[in-house]
Amino acid sequence: MKRKEVSQSENDEIGAGTEKSSPSIVAPDLVDVYEFICSGPLLAKTGFTKESVAQTIDAWCALGVKLSRKLGFNEFELSLSEKVRIYHYYVPVFLWCKQELELHTLKYKEGEFVRPLVIGISAPQGCGKTTIVDSLEYLFNSLGSHAAAISIDDFYLTASSQAELAALNCDNHLLKMRGNAGSHDLQLGIQTLKALCSLTSSGMTAKLPHYDKSANAGYGDRADPSKWAEVEAPLKVVLFEGWMLGFEPEDECTVAAIDPQLVAVNKNLAAYNDAWHKMIDSWIIIQVGDPHWVYKWRQQAEARMRADGGSGMTDEQVADFVSTYMPAYKAYLPALYEKGPHGASPEHTLRLDIDEDRSPVG
Repeated sequence: MKRKEVSQSENDEIGAGTEKSSPSIVAPDLVDVYEFICSGPLLAKTGFTKESVAQTIDAWCALGVKLSRKLGFNEFELSLSEKVRIYHYYVPVFLWCKQELELHTLKYKEGEFVRPLVIGISAPQGCGKTTIVDSLEYLFNSLGSHAAAISIDDFYLTASSQAELAALNCDNHLLKMRGNAGSHDLQLGIQTLKALCSLTSSGMTAKLPHYDKSANAGYGDRADPSKWAEVEAPLKVVLFEGWMLGFEPEDECTVAAIDPQLVAVNKNLAAYNDAWHKMIDSWIIIQVGDPHWVYKWRQQAEARMRADGGSGMTDEQVADFVSTYMPAYKAYLPALYEKGPHGASPEHTLRLDIDEDRSPVG
């Protein structure tokens, strides 16, 4: 099914109460924002043209105002970086996701229960994926399409199971702590995704597992199920994010050359496609020019935590922590960026690049 430009009926839905703008004529007070939107690096990638933006400019602006307020920006005095974040990044990605939902829904006959669309979002740590996922979830829900977000982090093994994994791999620093393939409860992930995908009619509910990274003296543990959030049906969209979503095992010699201890992780990774990846309908791949930016991003986040009175890691602790993820980035990102996730349809995969400041680039 081919991607289509946004129609006027769709504009009415996402910009309730707005009037149609001519493809060639935009209201004078919206010309600046229209031109800014059209200069964005993701416009073509998300399937939009200058003409389709002109036709739906009121809807773009309405979404921009909603999101600005959600993020605590002054919608009347957006800085350049805030305008980029809103109109070059989050809004076009949301509208791409919205079209994915429409195409997904069209696969079902009238009167049939529509299974929620599962969108996988793969992005390195610290690149801002939590904020964009929260923004997508907020926009879907604010427009009446019930969405729920879940992270692979929520499927980490319990503290006791992680201790067992570390003991079985006592000489492997990549499996000493949570993070790499093998440290997740794949069955819990399968059960959760299936439960969410079954939320097609009112009255049904499902629980969202939660992992508490502050528990167990900072080593983390799964939160008590009684404290897990509950999602109600009907659910339209599942936003499933993770730093290693879409990673596929490589030749053993290749990973061993990067880090011999990655061989065990590579073997564990083989099970992830059957467990999770095959349940994803559409993909967003957020690509970075250099995975070493993760060090900087994590240091910035920890510094903010310390400044706010929290117990953020020192730069040295950050370097040690991130180093356990770096071999996987080196081994698996090249193939993910070149080929996309295994089995994913190119028509339903959005691949975008961000720079060191986490802004989209062409």
